[in-house]
Amino acid sequence: MLITEQHTKVLIVGAGPSGLMMAAQLIRHGVQPIIIDIKQGPTNQSKALAVQARSLEIYRQLGIVERALQGGKQAHGLVLNQDGKEVASLAITDVGTQQTPYPFVHLYQQSKNERLLLDLLTQNCCPVYWDTTVVSLKQNARQVEVQLQSDQEITTLTCDYVVGADGAHSTVRKQLNIPFTGDTYANEFFLADLELNNAEVKDTQLQIFWGKAGMSAFFPLPETNSYRVIGSLSLASQAKADLQLDEVLPHIAAITGIALNVVQQNWFTTYKLHHRMADNFRKQRCFLIGDAAHIHSPVGGQGMNTGLQDAYNLGWKLAGVVTHQLKETILDSYATERMPVAKELLDTTDRAFKIIVSRSWFWLAVKKWIMPTGVRFFWKSESLRSVFFKRLSQIGISYRDSNISLHLSNSKGIKAGDRLPYLKVFDEKKQLETDLHEWCAKPGFTLIVLGKLQEIDLFTVAKWITQNYTPALNFFTCHHQKRTGRYLRFLR
Repeated sequence: MLITEQHTKVLIVGAGPSGLMMAAQLIRHGVQPIIIDIKQGPTNQSKALAVQARSLEIYRQLGIVERALQGGKQAHGLVLNQDGKEVASLAITDVGTQQTPYPFVHLYQQSKNERLLLDLLTQNCCPVYWDTTVVSLKQNARQVEVQLQSDQEITTLTCDYVVGADGAHSTVRKQLNIPFTGDTYANEFFLADLELNNAEVKDTQLQIFWGKAGMSAFFPLPETNSYRVIGSLSLASQAKADLQLDEVLPHIAAITGIALNVVQQNWFTTYKLHHRMADNFRKQRCFLIGDAAHIHSPVGGQGMNTGLQDAYNLGWKLAGVVTHQLKETILDSYATERMPVAKELLDTTDRAFKIIVSRSWFWLAVKKWIMPTGVRFFWKSESLRSVFFKRLSQIGISYRDSNISLHLSNSKGIKAGDRLPYLKVFDEKKQLETDLHEWCAKPGFTLIVLGKLQEIDLFTVAKWITQNYTPALNFFTCHHQKRTGRYLRFLR
């Protein structure tokens, strides 16, 4: 497919989850981008598996969450095993109740996420130009000039902005000469998507095994009797080329105590893990998101979700600048807000991963004698479970320290820069129960004023907002929540 345009407002390089989400967000805010990818088409490998609550909330805004829920599976529990014996079992069904509409861990493969977003782009007449690669990239204060190669032809495209979402080996990042600082873990690992006939493997539980032989884990896939199996390779296997699943099965049995009965092998690969982060997420008119900006261990299922949120953060800001609704200085806040998130994520997953895979006598003793008791004690506390879920689901990410967050109230619990709390309300106009997230689902800005209506001069408030913020706040609707007060909502 040949790109015929000579200029575009935004070029997105990479059509993985981060790049596709970036395109979806720009379209949602009225900007039509061009998106390219070096691959021949969308991936047919499952890759990332967990979709966290914050990502599902974003899918809800895009109107595609129901399809994601129907095509996936909810994880009901987490089981920890030492030397093949269960040492702790944690129920994670609805662990985030009252914090989000999606208080669980949702298992939905990356390949399905990509096709979900691709379908959304197709509906909005935004094609992906496959088999297209960046040859060179040059930028100045006004624009970016990119040379693209497709079908043996070179096309020169000028862009107002470029978003690099082209993965760990990002061509955009390399063209920008941005260092990718970090390291590679010494261990080598395997990954397999298998259909199994084993009663010991639970179809709704995440099962983690560790011991002297290494570590392994089972994650149920949405398809019947299908599982993602990952783990560390034995030292003998790490040195072997063209390793096959059959050669790894005895090692899995040594770790888990389970002799796998494989009905079908859908995917098997070996790999090394990295923890790296770009020294900057922006250089002039070019930005990095997703794996192009940061990669880390898969502990907690955070990788794909972090890339989706990178795109969500940058999308509305970039669209606002392109459509001349926002000043260009707002783009500085992207790196300011997202780099600390990525840094904390790398540090947290790095520490957790090293403990999980460690075979040292100290950490083996901790995992055998201390960790199970500690985890069970931790899980009994509702407040600690809440803290855990906020971190896992990414709903606890805050931008309070951002220079675009201005906090003017005396509230200590909720501050500017926080995610909007999930609060159910009764919409008197529609006569149905809804929530604040649904009220704020449309693109643009929503102002919600809470208080008793008789204490508010509505027209004075409306006039003040119009004069001091933007004429786009041009109508208001009154709502109230049963027994708990009233709401004034201004929609853009």
